Amino acid sequence: MNQMQTLLHEALIATHHVENGAIIRRKDVSLRASSAGFSLTNDQMERFIGSFRNPPRTREVGIVFSEKKYTCVRADSSSVYAKHGKTGIVLVKTGSLIIVGTYNENMYPSVCVEAVEKLASYFKEKGK
Repeated sequence: MNQMQTLLHEALIATHHVENGAIIRRKDVSLRASSAGFSLTNDQMERFIGSFRNPPRTREVGIVFSEKKYTCVRADSSSVYAKHGKTGIVLVKTGSLIIVGTYNENMYPSVCVEAVEKLASYFKEKGK
């Protein structure tokens, strides 16, 4: 397990309120780490990165993820939160990365948000 994979697991998955997580490098749209069984297509990673280019538009149209439309509940230059029923996705942008976390109906969205934001803060402090 590489360092990013370990961080992803310990900071997100170990909370038991993040179902799946990923770390995307924005520069080359590459998946740096992901939780077991969680994969993202290049198209999906491009959409996540694009959601930060025009936050008002993202708030208006939402996000499509796993063939479902997610309603945006927050979108600004550093964070995007969206939900579909009782499931949701959290995206947080750092200098070079996008941190992704998802939650399901048995998890607390606030704990997922806190975990993803905290991991993003760690990367920001490291200049990543």
